[in-house]
Amino acid sequence: MTEATTEARPGWPDRLPSRHGPGLRIGLFGGSFNPAHEGHRLASLIALRRLRLDRVWWLVSPGNPLKDPHDLQRLDARLDRARAIARHPQIDVTAIEATLGLRYTADILRVLTQRCPGVRFVWIMGADNLRSFPRWHRWTDILRTVPIAVVDRPGDTIRGRQGQAWSMLQRWRIPEHAARSLAALAPPAIVTLHGPRSPQSSTALRRAALRRDGRGGPPGSS
Repeated sequence: MTEATTEARPGWPDRLPSRHGPGLRIGLFGGSFNPAHEGHRLASLIALRRLRLDRVWWLVSPGNPLKDPHDLQRLDARLDRARAIARHPQIDVTAIEATLGLRYTADILRVLTQRCPGVRFVWIMGADNLRSFPRWHRWTDILRTVPIAVVDRPGDTIRGRQGQAWSMLQRWRIPEHAARSLAALAPPAIVTLHGPRSPQSSTALRRAALRRDGRGGPPGSS
């Protein structure tokens, strides 16, 4: 996801999506969505089906200090694009971090679990995020707050994934065929999901936009 800085503005929703009653299984898919693309949607649909989720919330971050802020589109523009891409009755596009004035993933998870008692939240991330996961603020708190699903993606396949986070997560990994049980498990718990993958990436889309605009120069990573 996202280690976000806040820039809340009038007009953004100041409440959580309405469908979050006790017993619901909700996936939280965080990121800059800069811009949102079909890969985000495909990962969400895989998680909805394989984890037997009721909903997926896209947590569109106001910003990410681990990435170059000069490449970041305005939050309202990213929200509009995300809504156009999501196109699914079970996907809610939100600016929860900005509206609650929270900066870190660990904090948003703490607040959501407090505000939504009885909801079974699952954190969804792409395999590419495993590389930077140990740099997230209080990343071990995230492990202890909600189960995690890691979705395979082109260029950052789960197979052969190395590093501090991946080595640590192995002890809590459940078999992929048991993915439907993830939301009911007490954290730490993790599952890896494989399925159809989109070649699209936010980085490639930004680079293509720069070429169209005639500005050249590669932007920072997605």
